[in-house]
Amino acid sequence: MFSIKDLGLELQKSYQKIIGKLLALKGKPKSIAKGFATGVAMSFTPFVGFHILLCLIITTITKENKIASTLGTIAGNPWTFPFIWYLTLHIGSIIIGDNIDASSIDFKLFFSKLYHAIISLDFDLFIRDILPIFIPMFVGAIPCYIVVWIVVYHAIYKVLRRYNINNKEESK
Repeated sequence: MFSIKDLGLELQKSYQKIIGKLLALKGKPKSIAKGFATGVAMSFTPFVGFHILLCLIITTITKENKIASTLGTIAGNPWTFPFIWYLTLHIGSIIIGDNIDASSIDFKLFFSKLYHAIISLDFDLFIRDILPIFIPMFVGAIPCYIVVWIVVYHAIYKVLRRYNINNKEESK
């Protein structure tokens, strides 16, 4: 059986692996931290399946670290997506003024319909079943993106700077 302590250890190992990968990247700490923050924040958008592509576009325009942004998209995964989708839909429905009960949405069915609507170019399905949920999710993703980006950027930049400062002191 998996205990809370085991979960904490696994999360700590994952964190250390990610930091290790970020530290191994070439580039300035600011560029790496900005890239990673962009990837994590992009996971809060409803553009499932396009997070990496969108990160690469944004990081190319803003000259952030592309590899770090791609690495940051792992924040969106099967364990975190349900929380992210619920959060963005809930926040978006509050901002828009809709009374969508986010807990009543079957996100698996929603994204299946979204995929079907896009692949088959079924505009009726898209307008009828997708837009009423997608728009509040997109609107809710905007403040989430901003807050997540700021928090992740500052946290990662601080870690990267601390490591770079310690490395410089050791090499003297």
